[in-house]
Amino acid sequence: MASAYARPDFRGRYGLLSPSLPALAGLLAAALLAGCEQGGANTPASDPAAAGIPARVLEVTPQRVPIVLEAVGQVQGSKEVEVRARVSGILLKRLYNEGDFVREGSPLFQIDPVPYQIALAQANAQMAQERARQEQTRREAARLKTLADEKAISQKEFDDAISAQKLSDATLQSAEANLRQAELNLSYTRVTAPVSGVAGRIARSEGSLVTAGQESSLLTTMNQVDPVWIRFSLSESDLAKLPDRRLDRIKSAEVRLALPDRSRYPLKGRLNFAATQIDPRLATQELRAAFPNPRVQLLPGQFVRVQVAAGERDNVFLVPQTAVIQTEKTFLVFTLDKENKAESRPVQVGDWLGSDWMILGGLNPGDRVILDNLLKVRPGAAVSPQAPAEAKAAAPAAK
Repeated sequence: MASAYARPDFRGRYGLLSPSLPALAGLLAAALLAGCEQGGANTPASDPAAAGIPARVLEVTPQRVPIVLEAVGQVQGSKEVEVRARVSGILLKRLYNEGDFVREGSPLFQIDPVPYQIALAQANAQMAQERARQEQTRREAARLKTLADEKAISQKEFDDAISAQKLSDATLQSAEANLRQAELNLSYTRVTAPVSGVAGRIARSEGSLVTAGQESSLLTTMNQVDPVWIRFSLSESDLAKLPDRRLDRIKSAEVRLALPDRSRYPLKGRLNFAATQIDPRLATQELRAAFPNPRVQLLPGQFVRVQVAAGERDNVFLVPQTAVIQTEKTFLVFTLDKENKAESRPVQVGDWLGSDWMILGGLNPGDRVILDNLLKVRPGAAVSPQAPAEAKAAAPAAK
């Protein structure tokens, strides 16, 4: 019992009172109430945080956007010609610089013309001989015709004279053909460019014997570079973006090029070939486009990036890339409901168009997509929507 009264004596020594438990609970409740009233008096009713997370919001509408497919292509001449010797002989001289642009008909090589000059002289002599023989047979036939009319000679003699004249005429025609062939062979000793284009390296050195119709007849190659052709292929994943899942030979399809330095080639091209089947080894469709090349900016063998405008796609929504969130399984955006509360929406994305994603599915016309403050936004969170222009205007004031 004595220990029960030791505690009041201790408190009394320091002049303290011991309140009862109901009184203590009342004091705590009063303190909490006073704190809440004080905090409420200091919190303005117009606090922006109370209205929701401020964020820019875009109301999406369906649009028509171009379908642009990209691939790596290689330049080739629209005509790739092998320049071969058409007559045999010693290659005397090269008349061009390797790699130069050469006009059609310009001389490239000179083959020893002396043997063909001699052959031409012989053909001329044979021609003169046969022409003289023809004149003789014609005179003989005319003389015998008069005698035959007068019955001074037999009919057989006259018939033989007519046959000799016809034989001489045929021989003269053969001599004329031989003369033209000799002139042609002599002209072939000067090898000229069959097309306008870039001449390649020489395949036979001066002094070599070239033989017509054999492998040694190859002298060089030429590439016609205006226009040029761009060969490229599209994969099945690219073709899946098209309505028919493949490209036909559509001459209206516009093709653009990006050069190796990433600059845009100024002239447009047109599709002029599309394979009718998919390559089973590579799962690609082979295509070819023609481009004008008046300044020879594109050279055969060069690699470029090809952009094909393959039509348009309807009912596509464009959303800035920053508004699209990529998860492990899907892509999603945050939208606002009627009560301005956030909700996550899975979407089907397409390609990039500038700084925007092409949204192919998951959105409806009039949906409001949240563009920023996505780190703070959670499903069900209240959002204070702002137009993009309003948010940009308010940004300097926030600083």
